[in-house]
Amino acid sequence: MEKKSFMPLRTNSGTNYEVFGDVEAPAIVFVHGLGLSLKTWNNIAPFFSSDYRVILYDLSGHGESDASLQPQTLTLFSEQLAGLLDALNVDQAAIIGFSLGGMINRRFALDHPERTGALAILNSPHERDQEAQRLVEERAVQTSTGGIEATIDETLKRWFTPSFIEENPDIVSEVRSGVLSNDLNSYTQCRRVLASGVIELIRPNPPICIPTLVMTCENDSGSTPAMANAIGEEIEGSEVIIVPTLKHLGLLEKPKVFIDSLTVFLERHWHNLSL
Repeated sequence: MEKKSFMPLRTNSGTNYEVFGDVEAPAIVFVHGLGLSLKTWNNIAPFFSSDYRVILYDLSGHGESDASLQPQTLTLFSEQLAGLLDALNVDQAAIIGFSLGGMINRRFALDHPERTGALAILNSPHERDQEAQRLVEERAVQTSTGGIEATIDETLKRWFTPSFIEENPDIVSEVRSGVLSNDLNSYTQCRRVLASGVIELIRPNPPICIPTLVMTCENDSGSTPAMANAIGEEIEGSEVIIVPTLKHLGLLEKPKVFIDSLTVFLERHWHNLSL
């Protein structure tokens, strides 16, 4: 599919976003992960523009969005999303979140269940064992003391398969540059949210009762298949898909796998029900 170009827009509160598709169509929102931007969805979002009103945006302190003056928390990001929907006069949307975005959309579903039509939680962390929790907290400290550069090489190795790094240096370089361009304070705070925020999402009471798709990749060390299955077990009726071979940023390596799964899920749970 030909890649489309869209004019960036901005809310009064400083959130950079793009919106396309029929204004009367069911809305879907894509939420990117730590250190990334709305560009994460360039090879995925356009495929949904014929059937949905598609909304992309930069998280606070990422991309072209302003950094928040308040400490970053999942609740702050949830309210940023609510404010964006208010600005666009969207009452309800399906929320597709990757990694940190998959934590934010769960927080949003807990805070605003009436505004959440469906959830897709992609490569997102959940309850960790003690060693995994130690490692993610250690990375947050390394970023705080040594800057984003201190962890970027290790991060890219966790995000991409070795063959993809070797065969697609331009894409990897673009991701690297995008991460390094982040505001250090915002990025460090987001590292801490990634480390500690899962605690408030584990076994929520009341539980999330919204149609949900959970996906991760077989070799995603930070958002493991076991975590995906645990998320699925806590959301009644959810569907869990484990993508073979890939690592954390599988949606950049093989976007069609994610497009196909999202298409089926949204057609079943959001497109027809929201008409």
